[in-house]
Amino acid sequence: MSAITYHTLCDGRRIAFRLTQGTGPALVFLPGYMSDMAGSKAAALFAGNEAQGRACLLMDYSGCGSSDGDFAEGTLSRWRDEVLALIASYVAGPVVLAGSSMGGWLMLLVAERLKDRLAGLIGIAPAPDFIRWGYSEAQRAQLAAGETIYEPNPYGPEPTPTHAKFFADAECHLRLERDVNLTCPVQLIHGQRDEDVPWEISLRLAAALRSDDIQVTLIKDGDHRLSRPSDIALIKAIAAQFYG
Repeated sequence: MSAITYHTLCDGRRIAFRLTQGTGPALVFLPGYMSDMAGSKAAALFAGNEAQGRACLLMDYSGCGSSDGDFAEGTLSRWRDEVLALIASYVAGPVVLAGSSMGGWLMLLVAERLKDRLAGLIGIAPAPDFIRWGYSEAQRAQLAAGETIYEPNPYGPEPTPTHAKFFADAECHLRLERDVNLTCPVQLIHGQRDEDVPWEISLRLAAALRSDDIQVTLIKDGDHRLSRPSDIALIKAIAAQFYG
């Protein structure tokens, strides 16, 4: 995989990314919450596009992976603007956004800003609005009061924090309870043994989107990560459909 490069924002923050040039549309992968571009799905999509001579952009949000910043300062608005800054600086032509988990929420916010450049969406266990359906009323009350909550992390030794700043910003970006004015082709992929994001969320997202070109693929024995070789092969095959 190509070396990590850094893009410096106007406030001095350096955002880490990897880019392979090639034919379009360019695939832009958006990781999940507290994830980064080193994940298996991101790496596989990047390698596949690189081998086929197709453009692909990976990145770490500020406060994640190799990027500068404090994770506690991270919000959907902040990360959306970082994604848009990298696309504006390094990607020419149409864009396909692939969002994993929280990245599936973020891709909607980015897509709404790309307008005519948007060629398609790929949601991998997308988790829009998870601050509503993913937390108890008690947890939401704590967050609204300015507290940080911590939950067990099934993927690592440290608990997963949710900061009040992220929560307050996310409340401004709810999408499942409204019409999502995106009409591009959409592919949603979800495991039915996902213990983090119910697979029904993909059905709700499909219903909210205005697009008439939506396919939802359910993997009966798939978990949230969808990182088995068979899962990754399916994701790559679905992504390849955007190249005709």
